Amino acid sequence: MQSTPIVRRGARVAIRHPSPDDAEEFIALNRASAALHYPWVTPPTTPEQFVAYLERSRREDTACFLVYRNTDSRILGAVNLSQIFYGNFQNAYMGYYIGAPFASHGYMTEAVPLVLDHAFGPLQLHRIEANIQPDNQASIALVRRLGFTLEGFSRRYLRIDGEWRDHQRWAILAEDWARLRLHLDEHVIPVEEQLDREVEE
Repeated sequence: MQSTPIVRRGARVAIRHPSPDDAEEFIALNRASAALHYPWVTPPTTPEQFVAYLERSRREDTACFLVYRNTDSRILGAVNLSQIFYGNFQNAYMGYYIGAPFASHGYMTEAVPLVLDHAFGPLQLHRIEANIQPDNQASIALVRRLGFTLEGFSRRYLRIDGEWRDHQRWAILAEDWARLRLHLDEHVIPVEEQLDREVEE
């Protein structure tokens, strides 16, 4: 079920904003993925938490995206931009997580570039930062693969599941992405072009 318009589409996945219709599927996926997510992230696993997530997604300083599979529209995970600042900063913080049944299939390697394209395009941001726990090797491998730069280390940076946890600070700039994007596989299909193809077919 597609309850909100597509923001960007890739070869296998697309991103769109969450809606109330996503609650049941998204909560079930996160509950089934608790072992994978712990202790890295705490996504919504109750109706109340999903409502809070949805409310945050509608704020001007936040942009939340559900990742779903093109072939069957199943929700795979989420990529979120928070604390979006403009003015002289033009920065946002990025977090992401995949559902356990869909891990290790490269879906996030395709989904995060879709969000970066949107962040450095329509949102006109200059810098995206991802703060990652040092032991989260899969997440570190993802941002390294996409051209993020390790900028520093923040002690006891975020409180997750009741504990203050150290994080590595990774970031990518708009000019970095513009250069690196040319060397990535051309897997992004603009929504307008996709719709044209659907009409033609």
